Amino acid sequence: MKRRKFIIQSSLGMLVTIPTMNLSAMLDTPYFTTGIKIGEISSTSAIIWARLTQREARVKDKGILPTILYWDDLVNEWQNEDYFAKKYNMGRPDKKVKVVMPEGHTIETLDGAVPGIAGQMMIKYRPQNTTTWKTTPWEKVDTDTDYTFQFTLQNLAENTKYEIVVLGKTNNKGAKTLEGSFITSPPKELSAPIHFMVTTCHEYAHQDILENGGFKIFNEMKKLEPHFLVHTGDVLYHDRISKTLDLARWNWQKMNSLPSNVAFYQHIPCYFMKDDHDTWMNDCHPASKNKFMGEFTFEQGASLFKQQVPHSEKSYRTFRWGKDVQIWLFDGRDYRMPNEMPDGPDKTIWGKEQMDWFQQTYKASDATFKILISPTPIMGPDRPQKRDNHSNSNFKYEGDLIRGFIKGDKNTFVVCGDRHWQYVSKHLTTGTYEFACGPASDEHAGGWKKNEIYPEHEYLNIVGGFLSVQTYNVKDTKQIQFTHYSVNGVALNTKTFEA
Repeated sequence: MKRRKFIIQSSLGMLVTIPTMNLSAMLDTPYFTTGIKIGEISSTSAIIWARLTQREARVKDKGILPTILYWDDLVNEWQNEDYFAKKYNMGRPDKKVKVVMPEGHTIETLDGAVPGIAGQMMIKYRPQNTTTWKTTPWEKVDTDTDYTFQFTLQNLAENTKYEIVVLGKTNNKGAKTLEGSFITSPPKELSAPIHFMVTTCHEYAHQDILENGGFKIFNEMKKLEPHFLVHTGDVLYHDRISKTLDLARWNWQKMNSLPSNVAFYQHIPCYFMKDDHDTWMNDCHPASKNKFMGEFTFEQGASLFKQQVPHSEKSYRTFRWGKDVQIWLFDGRDYRMPNEMPDGPDKTIWGKEQMDWFQQTYKASDATFKILISPTPIMGPDRPQKRDNHSNSNFKYEGDLIRGFIKGDKNTFVVCGDRHWQYVSKHLTTGTYEFACGPASDEHAGGWKKNEIYPEHEYLNIVGGFLSVQTYNVKDTKQIQFTHYSVNGVALNTKTFEA
């Protein structure tokens, strides 16, 4: 097929010149360039996420990005975001948006782009060191799901390592494969050592692997061989770039295809939680209205999140890992009231449905260690000017309900994301400990002064890194250990508790 150029009108109203692809080759060669993700692990089930792609490699980052402009009514001109920050002290202008694509480019040729392709996918899986594969049916993928599919594997063996192979094809040709593995959780009757990691806030512009792109923490976490990872949210940041649904999908392509991320998620399961930036924009809630995000809506962002990661039906979940560990994963966006609403019984982050679920499941749990994992702080302390979480006065009523409900259980701990610094704090009233994991890179750390140590703080560090949580049996005594690591895998602080 000869390469020709066509003039098309994009959905943004711009005329764009694009070269055609070699369609015959593309249709015969599907890939898994955005990797696979394994999630929602239980003792007998798992969800495998995969996406079929046109190309073997992502578009290299060369500064080919759209320009985002906002309309200034006072001067009747389009301006960039920096203009509003300097002239009006407005960081996220609530103004009409225009997206200008680089000349000769479409979304498929921007930095980090990984276009999808229609086809079929299936999974082969088996316990390690066995010879018989089980298979799922072939499933179609197309543009409606951004070429993704989530396979639910059920009736798995407990506390068992599984090998998986994901297969993809188009037009019954060109089948490609990608291998992976995971371990199912132990049954709740079995006391077994558990080891997992917690991370938050992955800003694409603040990657710290310069050669090929990505984040150092993925390599360091993988070396420690955790059973699983919990991502507390802000998997990526939509605010400044995702002004349409197509641009938001491209944003996910960029992050999902980073080499460090692909290699990690092939063999380490992850429970994904969403927060504000990977849903829509800063401090958002379902009733948020802001022209800053252009055509992209909160509802689209929440739906897209569940499409781009392995996910259960509900956004709040709990998982048991043997006799000693149970984790609760909370949603802080779907049920949230506006920050501006006066605090009181009717103001909520969790919502009644989620609160009732938590109280019922928490009371019913006989796990040795109960770990509440929240996208945002519950204990704090946090910056006084912030108004978006339970440790702030803005949501104090519901925060007091949660803190009072778990008060007195020395084996209950809170882990949170969102904050761009690491800390260990002990709540002054309830005595409950909270561990903030810190952001994914040093470049993204900040927001707190290193010498601003409050009475609650037992550890404070303005760095990137991750949190490790590990349980042991030591001379018939059950212990849980929380360790903060740097981006280079250096242990910075460790806190150990006995049951």
